[in-house]
Amino acid sequence: MTDTDFVTATRTFYDTVAEDYAEQFRDVLTVSPLDRVLMDGFAELVGAGGRVADLGCGPGRVTGYLASLGLSVFGLDLSESMLAIARRENPGLRFQRGSMLELDLPDGALAGAVSWYSSIHTPVGELPRLFAEFHRVLAPGGHLLIAFQAGDEDRHHDRPWGRPVALTFRRRQPEQIIGLLRAAGFALVSRTVREPGPEEVSQQAFLIARRP
Repeated sequence: MTDTDFVTATRTFYDTVAEDYAEQFRDVLTVSPLDRVLMDGFAELVGAGGRVADLGCGPGRVTGYLASLGLSVFGLDLSESMLAIARRENPGLRFQRGSMLELDLPDGALAGAVSWYSSIHTPVGELPRLFAEFHRVLAPGGHLLIAFQAGDEDRHHDRPWGRPVALTFRRRQPEQIIGLLRAAGFALVSRTVREPGPEEVSQQAFLIARRP
């Protein structure tokens, strides 16, 4: 699958299931106190008013939560259907369409960046390019928060909610991602792995890294 193929497949998938997805995960932050603690710590590291991009923001739940913590945050996503939900549910925030691999931002423009389960459709061969782009848009001292499912076996979702689409959700080991982040120029700040919650089937990994 080429770069264009996986980006197109991801966009098509989320355009098709956007409303179903948003409803299924409506309360995900409410029932995930440990995840919120990590976001709280990230926000404190960035500092009040810091400019942050929620990259792969989906329906904007994380964007809205980070804004409530005092960050100057905007969301970016491939899917216009997801962005429509994000704008509807967060009318005071900015959301724009775009690809994480080609961010329309100057070098060093951000104090923080979040990739909350948004790298999980990116082939491993494209991760160095992705993390280099995250590094480019962060100012020195800026922080990155990245979340993903931990494991070795990918999970393929075919016709979710009865919709005529399919997509692979890629699991990675934290050490693999840490190595790639370090190769991109990041320094590791925090590594957290928690056990699956009631509706989850794999461990969940959360990394905070800093651009020196």
